[in-house]
Amino acid sequence: MNPRLISLLSFLLCFGFADAATETTRPNLIWIMADDLGYADLGCYGQKVISTPNLDRMAKEGMRFTHFYAGATVCAPSRSVLMTGLHHGHTRVRGNAGKTNPAAQALKEGDVTVASVLQKAGYKTALIGKWGLGDVGVAASGLPRQQGFGYFYGYLSQHHAHNHFPDYLWRNETREPLSNIIVPVGEDGAGYATDAIQYADDLFADDALNFVSESKDKPFFLYWSMVIPHANNERGRILGDGAHVPDYGPYADKDWPKQDKGQAAMISRLDGYVGRMLKHLEELGLAKNTLVIFTSDNGPHNESKHDLKRFNPSGPFTGIKRSLTDGGIRVPFIAWWPGKVKAGESAHVGYFPDWLPTAAEVAQAEAPKNLDGISLVPTLFGKAEEQKRHEFLYWEFHEGGFKQAALYQGRWKGIRSGGPDKPIKLYDQVNDIAEVTDVAAANPEIAEKIGAYLKTARTPLPEWEPRWQADQKKKQ
Repeated sequence: MNPRLISLLSFLLCFGFADAATETTRPNLIWIMADDLGYADLGCYGQKVISTPNLDRMAKEGMRFTHFYAGATVCAPSRSVLMTGLHHGHTRVRGNAGKTNPAAQALKEGDVTVASVLQKAGYKTALIGKWGLGDVGVAASGLPRQQGFGYFYGYLSQHHAHNHFPDYLWRNETREPLSNIIVPVGEDGAGYATDAIQYADDLFADDALNFVSESKDKPFFLYWSMVIPHANNERGRILGDGAHVPDYGPYADKDWPKQDKGQAAMISRLDGYVGRMLKHLEELGLAKNTLVIFTSDNGPHNESKHDLKRFNPSGPFTGIKRSLTDGGIRVPFIAWWPGKVKAGESAHVGYFPDWLPTAAEVAQAEAPKNLDGISLVPTLFGKAEEQKRHEFLYWEFHEGGFKQAALYQGRWKGIRSGGPDKPIKLYDQVNDIAEVTDVAAANPEIAEKIGAYLKTARTPLPEWEPRWQADQKKKQ
């Protein structure tokens, strides 16, 4: 045979095998996110009342982060930060817009998400559960399959997602009816069930496992966005119990109010879902090639009318959901990848923008430039000395008057409200983890540095103009 032909065939065979090896060895990525789960709602983060053995096992076998933050203190902007790798002052969706301006709560054409980055790199992508960044009839550009997800099953509207027993769910852009009978309340499919038969998160768990089974021969990214333990706000207001769950599980015989039983049962049910997924990955032989992240979208709620003192979901921190103190934004964060992620505990300070660059690096994909996130790969692989660190982390909040917060050098938290020239409140997390004592007067240089940063931290968006600026314009 011609030596040149032999060389050409050898090259093609090597190239083909190398390409095949890359395809089969690039890791799978699973991001599992609870909704309104507090930092201390899990046993591995200090929970004493609610049982979470599967997540405790995940934390023991993987890496448990102790200083990790959500993208925002409420749902939609936190998810926008997660998807775009841009912090709260740069991402597209910066608040829960509600029915008055739903287009402001939708990603737009040109936004780049972690799903689109991975899809472009050849990953099979799916979102199962709650979206909240675009809806049918509002902004088609914000629908999951316009933002990099090849498959979607779940809720588009966050108000629809309040109802754990809905009368329909979306599969891609098709409404699929369920057998639950509901009392409609408000818009977007919200309400509560009178005949509660099909529990959405049970359906999501089954669908997530099925997606993994069907995708086992190709690299995949699964964004499994649970609804529990979020309350059914409408049911809570009308019936006094927003913790709607199929059964109370191990808490059925507790001498507790039903709201407390329901809250605990939701968290233990969530724990069971995670256990099923980890076991499924092991049975399919995928565990050693899959990075699994578990976290929550923001701090804990109290809208189910349950007793926060019983469960102490914020642990040592002050505040809950809608707070810019750590109780509203510091969340559990567990990374599990047997044989790859170093088991143990990490005090590295990170937050949701870090997911996009981390996923891109692990998947050998090209991430956008000018992200606010920093890849966590060095920390995950036990090379903390190589880990880059944030100088500032940033959040804002638009409900009830605009507020801003920043964490400087992983230690100093500054919070400003009332206007861009108002003084900030400064907390030293090293000596005051609960953020109780304002130390701005004793540390004027640090307070001034954070205050100056807050003035430049955000890019303007007409849909998300700070209310204090709007008030000033009205006076002119």
